[in-house]
Amino acid sequence: MAYETLQLIPGLVNKENNHEQLFDQLKELMTEQRNRDTMEIDLADPGQIVRMIHAEDAKVAKSVETRLPQIANAVEMVRESIQNGGRLLYFGAGTSGRLGVLDAAECPPTFGTDPDRIKGFIAGGKEAMFQAREGAEDLESNGAVDVQKASVSPPDIVCGLAASGRTPYVHGAIKEASLRKCKTILVTTVPAGQVDLEVDLMIDVAVGPEVIMGSTRMKSATAQKMVLNMITTGAMIRLGKVYENVMVDLMLTNNKLKERAKRIIMFLSDKSYKEAQQILEEANGQVKTALMMALTDLDKKRCEKLLDKNSGFIRKALNQLES
Repeated sequence: MAYETLQLIPGLVNKENNHEQLFDQLKELMTEQRNRDTMEIDLADPGQIVRMIHAEDAKVAKSVETRLPQIANAVEMVRESIQNGGRLLYFGAGTSGRLGVLDAAECPPTFGTDPDRIKGFIAGGKEAMFQAREGAEDLESNGAVDVQKASVSPPDIVCGLAASGRTPYVHGAIKEASLRKCKTILVTTVPAGQVDLEVDLMIDVAVGPEVIMGSTRMKSATAQKMVLNMITTGAMIRLGKVYENVMVDLMLTNNKLKERAKRIIMFLSDKSYKEAQQILEEANGQVKTALMMALTDLDKKRCEKLLDKNSGFIRKALNQLES
């Protein structure tokens, strides 16, 4: 079982005698309540177990749906930041931290982003990705130090990820980012009323009690993964990384992606496999430029100028040619 350590309310207790307060805060969290629908799961057979888990997972999407306006605001915040040279930086602990690192790692091959543009930080550093280091999340100073080391400054956005909403590492990162005048987002799976932290945007997806009490690697993690997918994918769409519903700015870092790029050019422009391969070579592996070349039969230089003039949007560039 993995769950984030709670952030103590400032001024209530000192470091030596905080255990009772920590216990009291823990027992009030929605994700720490017992789930009435899974009380008999320890007696269930495999089929019953997976049906119980699936039934609870099915509720997650509905919970996320209640926060779509806030997620849309996050999409626009990230789009504006990246367009102005900023970064999206995730800070989390345990499962939440791993989800941030995962989302950040997937953006370069999918959308052709600079690896430094979207980054994930996890309490305890890289080693914590593979082996739990629970104590690393217990100090706000650890989060603040990681923000300092990352040289965070506007227009960077710091997005904290904490199922409990109270992880000290995450609080420290967000507070330090705020001191540096950066915009902040918190993604949590408890109601906002259970979170004692000021942020520019709160995305509180209240998933309710977990299948196994306190195991936030389950419904809470699923909700956070959904939210992060929406934020980065939405921002990339708004930055012109997608044509129709196809990713057209992918990086050709392996054979699968090279073949996918050829297929994209082929079915969007009716070019043959050989023609698609040749165009990709002429475009130096830049899929968006190659697709523009295939759709217009213009040379690489002209297509690059058209895309640059239209902020990287293929559809806008094509409309300009037709007007």
